[in-house]
Amino acid sequence: MMKISGCKRILVTGGAGFVGSHLCDRLVAAGDDVVCVDNFYTGDKRNISHLLEQRNFELIRHDVTFPLYLEVDQIYNLACPASPVHYQHDPVQTTKTSVHGAINMLGLAKRTGARILQASTSEVYGDPEVHPQEESYWGRVNPVGIRSCYDEGKRCAETLFFDYWRQHRLEIKVARIFNTYGPRMHPDDGRVVSNFIVQALRKEPLTIYGDGSQTRSFCFVDDLVEGLIRLMGSEADFTGPVNLGNPGEFSMLALADAVIRETGSSSATVFKPLPQDDPVQRQPDIGLAQKALDWRPEIELEEGLRKTVDYFRTIVSEDP
Repeated sequence: MMKISGCKRILVTGGAGFVGSHLCDRLVAAGDDVVCVDNFYTGDKRNISHLLEQRNFELIRHDVTFPLYLEVDQIYNLACPASPVHYQHDPVQTTKTSVHGAINMLGLAKRTGARILQASTSEVYGDPEVHPQEESYWGRVNPVGIRSCYDEGKRCAETLFFDYWRQHRLEIKVARIFNTYGPRMHPDDGRVVSNFIVQALRKEPLTIYGDGSQTRSFCFVDDLVEGLIRLMGSEADFTGPVNLGNPGEFSMLALADAVIRETGSSSATVFKPLPQDDPVQRQPDIGLAQKALDWRPEIELEEGLRKTVDYFRTIVSEDP
């Protein structure tokens, strides 16, 4: 792919995934040369098939645990399974993707002089003792639990990013992403929004773990992508980490009710035991993002759920 004069050449790892594909959409529309890298472990070619004919988009099948040699101006490192179902399926590979992937992408950024953004996660806070969570909070993570492959992998990736910044003066950006939802979520990813919508559309009982009082904050994917782009374009001395998420807090019971209303489903709810190390509360403090990036989410849960349900209606049949 020939670089268009004046445009940035941008690498998006995990670019065929849920968030990555929406990010590719925005960057391609802006006229940048976009290289999407994905090994399709959880990514889906259908998410980026509409971009394949664009002259400023290129798709490479590649696993970031192996080095990659390209010439780029910016790197968005999004490659890693992000749902418990997927990252617990092969926990060793999950850790390798976070750690080896970060090392390889940081090495590429060092060689090319590219600015690099790490898609970290609110999971670095673990089951938090403070609420809401500020970036200064160091977290409460079980280092040997079933979620540790993801939590500790992302924490180690953050360490590597800041060590490369201190040791090699790389231009880094670190985003801590809170629960995100929207079109192109995998229907079987085990996340609560997709679970509830798929079950409601199939008129199955909605599965609530615990008593339903635990809370999450849900950010629509378009708002998140805007935050990532603003972070990448921020002043060079602003590294983050910065929370990106919606501070609106909803219990699982409230979310289930909202999904049932939006789908028009007659589904009931069933309760099951809370999974190991599942956080009771998760809510971002986005004061830093508001101040440094002039960013705040704009799409309310009702509007976001409507768009997400419309998408799932096109891919989910009433029969499991």
